[in-house]
Amino acid sequence: MKQKLLSFFLVSLALLGSLYAQERTIRGKVTAKDSGEPLPGVSVMAVGTSSGSTTNEEGIYSISVPANAKALIFSYIGFEKETVSIGNQTVIDVELSQDAQALSEVVVTALGIERKRNELGYAAQEVRSEDITRTRDNNFTNALSGKVAGLDIKQSGTMGGSTNVVMRGYKSLTGNNQALFVIDGVPVSNVNTNTDLQEDADAQNQGRGGYDYGNAAADINPDDIESINVLKGAAASALYGSRASNGVIMITTKKGKKNSTNITINSGLTIGKIDKSTFAKYQKEYGAGYVNQYSEEGYASPDGNFWYETVFGNSGPALVVPFTEDASYGAAFDPNLLVYQWDAFDETSPNYGKATPWVGAQNDPSKFYKTGLNSMQSISIDGGGDVTTYKVGYTRNDETGVLPNSKITKNMFNLSGSHQINDKLTVSATANFSRVDAIGRYGTGYDGRNPNQGFRQWWQTNVDIRELERAYEREGRNVTWNWSDIDATGPIYSNNPYWERYKNYQNDSRNRYFGSAVVNWKPLEWMDVMGRVTFDGSNEFQEERLAIGGAEVPEYQRYDRTYSEANYDLMLNFHKDLAEDLTFTGLLGSNLRRNYLSAIRAQTNGGLAYEGIYSLSNSIFPIEPPKERYERIGVDGIFANANFGYKETYFIEGSIRRDQSTTLPTDNNVYWYPSVAGSFLFSNLLKDSNWLDYGKLRVNYAEVGNDASALSLYNTYTINTPFNGIPMASISEELRNSNLKPERTKSFEVGLEMNFWDSRVGFDASYYRSTSFDQIMAVTVSSATGYDRRWVNAGSLRNQGFELSAFVIPVRTNDFSWTLNLNFARNRNKMIELYEGNNNLQLGTFQGGITLNATLDQPFGRKYYKNPKRELPIGEQNNTIKKSIGFTES
Repeated sequence: MKQKLLSFFLVSLALLGSLYAQERTIRGKVTAKDSGEPLPGVSVMAVGTSSGSTTNEEGIYSISVPANAKALIFSYIGFEKETVSIGNQTVIDVELSQDAQALSEVVVTALGIERKRNELGYAAQEVRSEDITRTRDNNFTNALSGKVAGLDIKQSGTMGGSTNVVMRGYKSLTGNNQALFVIDGVPVSNVNTNTDLQEDADAQNQGRGGYDYGNAAADINPDDIESINVLKGAAASALYGSRASNGVIMITTKKGKKNSTNITINSGLTIGKIDKSTFAKYQKEYGAGYVNQYSEEGYASPDGNFWYETVFGNSGPALVVPFTEDASYGAAFDPNLLVYQWDAFDETSPNYGKATPWVGAQNDPSKFYKTGLNSMQSISIDGGGDVTTYKVGYTRNDETGVLPNSKITKNMFNLSGSHQINDKLTVSATANFSRVDAIGRYGTGYDGRNPNQGFRQWWQTNVDIRELERAYEREGRNVTWNWSDIDATGPIYSNNPYWERYKNYQNDSRNRYFGSAVVNWKPLEWMDVMGRVTFDGSNEFQEERLAIGGAEVPEYQRYDRTYSEANYDLMLNFHKDLAEDLTFTGLLGSNLRRNYLSAIRAQTNGGLAYEGIYSLSNSIFPIEPPKERYERIGVDGIFANANFGYKETYFIEGSIRRDQSTTLPTDNNVYWYPSVAGSFLFSNLLKDSNWLDYGKLRVNYAEVGNDASALSLYNTYTINTPFNGIPMASISEELRNSNLKPERTKSFEVGLEMNFWDSRVGFDASYYRSTSFDQIMAVTVSSATGYDRRWVNAGSLRNQGFELSAFVIPVRTNDFSWTLNLNFARNRNKMIELYEGNNNLQLGTFQGGITLNATLDQPFGRKYYKNPKRELPIGEQNNTIKKSIGFTES
């Protein structure tokens, strides 16, 4: 019996060894035929088997195949497939040729659907990852400037400031115009949370003071970006419904690759200084005050250019600089003239009690700015096996600004992975976390916390900025050039700028987390099902302070904000050849979106009781009721899409989406978004041409919308500070509208794409025209109604324009290529209708009487300002600008 068991064991081992010997490993390298460069991520499959692999960063692959495997298939985006017989080979090197017509180039479109370029009936432009990371900007959206035709990027210019991202013009008068960011299927809002709430009369967006806290897109690590696809027109983004009325920026991040292990380290350092050519120029002929103004104002002096006062126990009056003035139209500089200047009244100064020569400052305010540094370090590890991939990364970003006491630190972590459970089922997930800590962000607008307000408008050319720095550093006191009197009791208007930066500073922190979990199931060869859950959330904390001893009333303010968005998607994707020359791809799906916002802003009242304690409890008077905001939004959507292709030449596509939103009235909260697009690949009919490689004509029409913001339907009360212990509340100045409808946009686009001479020259041109109507706006009403404004649906805004993206490759060899790109866009918009015969809607007011307006038959955002020669009022009956009798436009 034992002999039989031993024999059976030996035979089993022999059979196993024989089976193992029947498998073999094939290795090799895959390169591009035209350049010889290695191709990472090439798919390698053994024909007729489930064996597969991918190439690593060096283009090298290794695959185990059974003995009966006959051939390997090599496929890569943008290249022609290559099938190679195995035979007795164990090393197979392959050169892949570019697909001249780029029929296999894959573009990531709405909802993460991958489509071939030739199928698209709308404009979509790609930005490569290396174009984003080349400049090492810590806000990757800034790097998009100039790289996409029709995409308008406006930077704030402040450390960590927000970036305005608008595509093909402004479409909403008072609502959101920001493009939607989608990262690996996760919708990410690009809103900012700057100092003032929008309903404040002195709001920051009206040019008043505050801080720019940046926007959410800045929390994306640029080193993690694989590619960016910009979906411009309404037809491209209609499947996202109201979220994407302003276009979509699709971001695909880097993932791990099968059968590989890679470690990537990036490091960058950027040095920045102010551009002195754009800074204020200071004359050095005249000093503080106003010439001949002080002979009749109680400070009679021999020449009327100075105060004439008895100071420091002198036997008679002496010349004193008029340091309460914030201009430099005074006495001409004369080194032989001795006067008492601002530092003569600083007890810690070497010049205390001394008259010094009347000369211009050696160091003007441009010396106030330092050299800014921005460093970014990142490390990532990615790889995988036969059925599993992973990637984990960490990025550290440190930025010090050009202003004293300014710094932002970012720590970003990311993790992604996928696992193929079997041939039909795959799961994947991503997780991202970032922590932002900032101190000393720049003040903006017309406010003392913005140093340029004083440096460019209110300044004395006899004041040396380095002397002010030394005055602050001696004892940390607010020693200013702008004393309120000769007793130097404190500033009248302007603080010492160094004291301002180190005492009246702000600080903030933001925790950001977003990610997704996805299940893909392929029950049939021509159908797959995807279930996806995405989440985007953040917690923000902001503190602002005005210290005791400054020109303004001391104050402490704090802002707490929690935001989250969850999306639940279920999609069925279809892809089937209906006939030999007829292809079909389709989509059925649903989306549930839930938004949550909770925010509170509170500040002290009447000043601070104790110096250096920044707390609401340190308020001199009881604080006023905080501004609280609580929002919950729900949008349920269902959608469908179908695309038919004939002979890989003619394509037609249609989509429709139905949304139901909680921000609209219950009997009017359902709205539809249809779109239709077609493309004609005419280069397929000219295959014998030796000059045309690719040619496509496309045309589309779509309707999208923009629903109302939260809390827009019903009137609310504002709870005020109690009076003598009696609770008080008042109605809002704005009358809400329970019958609001969503804003709508109808869009038409036609485009032409062509590549010539082995794709050495090419262009993509588009013409578009869109009309946004049922605008949600607040119009002025008679105060006799008890309100100042009323929310209505009215008005139409038209955008139309032309876009061109072109390239030329003057040099292309196996070792070197040089590509020149051109992006051009021209957008023109016009208000074609306003509310009930009104000709103008005032959107904002700014310093100096400047107003921002939506004026009938004029471009959106027209600015007007008072003509100083004829200061006549604006006609208020119908809100019309009386340009001809006192106002000038710009």
